[in-house]
Amino acid sequence: MTENKIEEKKRCFGGQPGKEFYAEYHDREWGIPSHDDTHLFEMLILEGAQAGLSWETILKRREGYREAFYRFDVRKVASMSDRELDDLLLNEKIIRNRLKVYSARKNAMVFIEIQKTFGSFDSYLWSFVNGKPIVNAWGQFQEVPARTVESDALSKDLKKRGMIFVGSTIMYAYMQAVGLVNDHLKDCWLHKKNEKK
Repeated sequence: MTENKIEEKKRCFGGQPGKEFYAEYHDREWGIPSHDDTHLFEMLILEGAQAGLSWETILKRREGYREAFYRFDVRKVASMSDRELDDLLLNEKIIRNRLKVYSARKNAMVFIEIQKTFGSFDSYLWSFVNGKPIVNAWGQFQEVPARTVESDALSKDLKKRGMIFVGSTIMYAYMQAVGLVNDHLKDCWLHKKNEKK
């Protein structure tokens, strides 16, 4: 019953049998504006971990990441010891890439500094789109850009502050994930024009 329900809706991705978890992510999270700093931190770490891999690969390990990184409590992640991070390199529930694992602590420290400066990471992040989501109307995924002026600006600023794994392409995917950009395709049931149907 659930599977049929999942398959019958027109989506940008995740409608195939066996990819219900992906459809769930599409329907409940992707492109929906997020203003929760813990969620924003989680997605920042996950998008960085995804570099060079598929998003599906990361989503399948999401619970493993939550366990490994204290459910993305930014202060706890910022305080992780080298030994804790080294232990994670043996953890099969996450991507065991040394640079990516260590970047979580580094980025957590910068994240906290941004919170101190702007009151919240949310305030800082949404300033790059003037507080309002950018809503696009693409016909197919080939039209969706890999980066934009906004993702370039966000990437440049985060790098200047000391973050890593925050290139413009990663940041555009991040902006899509947390709803700064709504890139649901025109024929998707979640595109603005189809929302109330």
